[in-house]
Amino acid sequence: MAELNTGDGGGKKGGGKVRSKKSNAKVDLTAMVDLAFLLITFFMLTTSLSKPQSMDLGLPDKEDDPTKDKEIKTDQRRTLTIILGKDNKIKWFHGLLETPEPKGAPTNDVYGKNGIRKKILELVKSVPQLTGDPKKGLIVIIKPTKKSTYRNLVDILDEMAIADVPTYAIVNDITPEEMKLVDEMNK
Repeated sequence: MAELNTGDGGGKKGGGKVRSKKSNAKVDLTAMVDLAFLLITFFMLTTSLSKPQSMDLGLPDKEDDPTKDKEIKTDQRRTLTIILGKDNKIKWFHGLLETPEPKGAPTNDVYGKNGIRKKILELVKSVPQLTGDPKKGLIVIIKPTKKSTYRNLVDILDEMAIADVPTYAIVNDITPEEMKLVDEMNK
């Protein structure tokens, strides 16, 4: 049982009137301790902890024959390729590397609203007009290199969410021509 002693109660020592000795006042704290544990338990059970936020990521279906290459034909005017290098560097080009679209030659850029986001937003608006079909939007191909960091990939995925890019893919096969671009970028 929990108790709280509030002093020794008696009179003064020494001369004076003789008084009877008072017994110590005791306060039983058992009920207060029980109430405290009940409140702690109540708040622990009724609060909801913040849930981690995650981005939806569509993965390809499992195929029966993974050795079979399915080549998907897309309009090169719809594609933007972004190569992630080391030290937060980005190289991008619009269209194919061999025949980039006008103003789509391989370009160095940075993350953020004054960097790659400006170009992505521009293409998200202009690609449906270029193709003549509002259902055919921009396709972004993200190619992280071995020297890029996980943060770089998360940053570019954030840019995709901010710019509301309809279709994007993370691809890990970088062609030799693209590796030359990466080597130039990393110098």
